[in-house]
Amino acid sequence: MEVLTEYLARGFLIMLTISMPCVLVAAGIGLVVGILQAVTQVQEQTIAAAPKILGVFLVIVIGGMGFINLLRGYVTEGVALAFNYIPKNDAFVLPADYYKYTTPFEQEMSDRFNMQPSINEIMKNPGRVPYIDKQQKMKYLPSPRTPMPKPDFVETNTILNR
Repeated sequence: MEVLTEYLARGFLIMLTISMPCVLVAAGIGLVVGILQAVTQVQEQTIAAAPKILGVFLVIVIGGMGFINLLRGYVTEGVALAFNYIPKNDAFVLPADYYKYTTPFEQEMSDRFNMQPSINEIMKNPGRVPYIDKQQKMKYLPSPRTPMPKPDFVETNTILNR
C-alpha cells in the first residue's frame, strides 16, 4: 500500500513541477502590469490578460519537452508498477474465486424480489401497483396537491383584470 501512496505523492509533485513555472510567470507578469497600471493610472483589467497569456504560452513552449518527459516517465513507472510489481505482490492480488464472495446479501434480495408478481400478472392488472410487501403498500400515499393548483393572489388579480 505504501508503494501506491508513494506513487500518488510523486504524481502530485510532478503536477506541481509542471504547473508552478506557468503560475509563477503569470503572477510575475501580473505584478509588473499592476505596477505599470498604478503608475500610469490606467485601471483596465483586460490589459493584463494578453501579456499573461503570452508569457504562459512561452513557458509551455520552452519547457514543453521537459514536461512531456516528466509525464512520460511517470506513466511508464505507473505501467511498470501496475503490470510488474503489483501482480507479484500477494497483498494486492485477489483470489481467483473472489466473485463468489461479492454478493453477501444475495439470499435476502432474492427472497424479497421472489414475492414480486410476474410480468403476466402485472399486464393482466394494469391499475394495480406491484408492491414488494404490505408495509411498503401502507407507506404509499397519494400526493396532497391537486393537479391544477389554485392561483395565488397576484395571479388571481391578473386574471380578473384582463
